[in-house]
Amino acid sequence: MIIPYFKSNSRDFAIVNGDCFDVLPQFDFKFDMIFADPPYFLSNGGISCHSGQVVCVDKGDWDKGGSPEFIEEFNRKWLRLCRDKLKDNGTIWISGTHHNIFSIANVLTELGYKILNVITWAKTNPPPNISCRFFTHSTEFIIWARKYAKVPHKYNYELMKAINDGKQMTDVWRLPAIGRWEKSCGKHPTQKPLALLTRIILASTDAHDWILDPFAGSSTTGIAANLCGRRFIGIEKEEEFSLLGRLRREEIDCPDVRHGYINRLSDLKYVSFMSGITEPEVVYGNDLENIFGE
Repeated sequence: MIIPYFKSNSRDFAIVNGDCFDVLPQFDFKFDMIFADPPYFLSNGGISCHSGQVVCVDKGDWDKGGSPEFIEEFNRKWLRLCRDKLKDNGTIWISGTHHNIFSIANVLTELGYKILNVITWAKTNPPPNISCRFFTHSTEFIIWARKYAKVPHKYNYELMKAINDGKQMTDVWRLPAIGRWEKSCGKHPTQKPLALLTRIILASTDAHDWILDPFAGSSTTGIAANLCGRRFIGIEKEEEFSLLGRLRREEIDCPDVRHGYINRLSDLKYVSFMSGITEPEVVYGNDLENIFGE
């Protein structure tokens, strides 16, 4: 039986502290959407610039790279497990850089997924290039794919168009990197901004849908999901980051904090104005208990 590390009182959020390779096969449940921010395998002793200071890019042992064959097999293993836990009309979003995204794209195709888009996230505030020997790295990529080639997927086209001033939204998203206000409970070395996850969730899910993140980190996916009125289960291997996710989720139980977050997120602010999404969360039934076999 899967034992959750943390469950929210409203039963819309849970974290499992464990390795997704061990945890995913135990789920007898299928999700509406998956977001994954897998290791980029960049912890190789390099340096970068953060807040005006030169820092080492090493994130931890979980991000240390192996051979190309090792990386491809790693991606094949978790993507196969995720596909089995995705509803037939479900979609998966995977973030990366050139270090891992091409391997992921190849494995997605091999396993039968259909790639829908490759989003280019153009950061409006990227860190400077301290070597001055090549162009500044200012983008990351997010692959969006559905489980089957011929089963229709969810896409909230009209909402994305409305958010984009009445024009079709393109696959280039100009959004800031993570802000200091998103680190009130602590720091994660690869934390994604809420603005990015909010757009992804609003684009491809409906209210109350279940979202999975197999590499949950600080649970940005879960915070964004709950702010959007969706439900979330995250799997995180490191206990310190599982705790960080718990603290972040408990933080938004405070109405002032929750509304402050929504007001900082332009996409969600638009939706909340149109639908009243800032109202208190309902307490769901026994879904979490059923998922965890309790």
